[in-house]
Amino acid sequence: MNELISQKPDAFFWFRRDLRLHDNAGLFQALKNHKNVLPVFVFDTHILNKLEDKRDRRVEFLHLQLQEMQRQLTDMGSSMLVFYGEPEAIWAELVEQFSPQAVYANHDYEPYAKERDTKIAQVLERSGVAFRTFKDHVIMEKEEVTKDDGGTYSVYTPYSRRWRAKASDAHFESYDTESLFGHWCPAPAQEIPSLEQMGFSAVGLDFPATEANMSILKRYAEQRNFPSVRGTSRLGVHLRFGTISIRELARTAKAASDTFLNELIWRDFYAMILWNHPHVVNGSFRPKYDHIEWRNNETEFEAWCKGKTGYPIVDAGMRELNGTGFMHNRVRMITASFLVKHLLIDWRWGEAYFAKKLLDFDLASNNGGWQWASGSGCDAAPYFRVFNPAAQTKKFDPELRYVRRWVPEFQELTYTKPIVDHKFGRQRAIDTYKASLS
Repeated sequence: MNELISQKPDAFFWFRRDLRLHDNAGLFQALKNHKNVLPVFVFDTHILNKLEDKRDRRVEFLHLQLQEMQRQLTDMGSSMLVFYGEPEAIWAELVEQFSPQAVYANHDYEPYAKERDTKIAQVLERSGVAFRTFKDHVIMEKEEVTKDDGGTYSVYTPYSRRWRAKASDAHFESYDTESLFGHWCPAPAQEIPSLEQMGFSAVGLDFPATEANMSILKRYAEQRNFPSVRGTSRLGVHLRFGTISIRELARTAKAASDTFLNELIWRDFYAMILWNHPHVVNGSFRPKYDHIEWRNNETEFEAWCKGKTGYPIVDAGMRELNGTGFMHNRVRMITASFLVKHLLIDWRWGEAYFAKKLLDFDLASNNGGWQWASGSGCDAAPYFRVFNPAAQTKKFDPELRYVRRWVPEFQELTYTKPIVDHKFGRQRAIDTYKASLS
């Protein structure tokens, strides 16, 4: 393994959801404390083997970003080791070959990642290698924002107030990793496994730009709810994989839009919920909502997935998702509400479909959003709140620009008839929830 690396690294930095060389907390600590740091990335087969779509654009995004990082490292006389396989086996072999003092990484809050990191820590500990991880993915994590009694929040508004009260300049300060780039371990350029070698192929479509668009952010509060307008940041995929710094973005938000900063606080909130209440991955935050008697009609679910429900705003959202890997946030709420309320299909079905399709899929935020829509989550919409697709269209797509783009046939006789009457579906949902929760 990597016999061409003649100089022994005294530490490794393991990239995961933090794919950038600048302003990287764990990388800064590695470079600060060691003179020869060698970066590593693992295409984890535990994750990739579960992806059904072998043209999954998220894998393509990762691959492109790693190529760019490799170019930067090569220019500095170093290289990243990129592997395809099981992290446990790869780290066992790396430790045996190089005997580093430590492995550095940034915290990952998802259940699989926590389990993986526990196993890796054990592998490293057996060889006397330290495993050091740091906060980088969020501004506030775990139990940083708590109530006066030390308990965690389950309602956003008081959480956000405490978050803002606690946030200091230090929380938004960047890590000057560039000043320590002289501490890379010298290494010739290493080959990155190709997408084809891993069983994937590229789609070739462009990805959203990395930079925050200040003109959009300054109008964010006024425009963010209108799907036909470019009124949102489109930075979700970059936050998901850490190709931008949350600290830099939060500083930008503070200067440009308090409403956008609120969205970043929501992101911290859902990450905190996932960390402290991991049962939400498979069950309702509020357990009594696991007693809802879902209809789970597979034919209707398929119609929802394909954007053929007969409700133009719902169909537009699902077609946008299927075609681009993106869906406007307002439309995410409308489509989710429609699935769980009008069709009475388990929110977990919808959550899993979004997880397969969204470029910016983040477990904590996706789970939080779906549980909000179903009424089962923390600070969720009450069960009797059922979005009216027609009213939402009139309010947020009044000229039907968004609908016409994605459902051009919506006024034709060939367009699908509504699969459920709104008034009937709304009342059926309210009656079902009421009976199940009583």
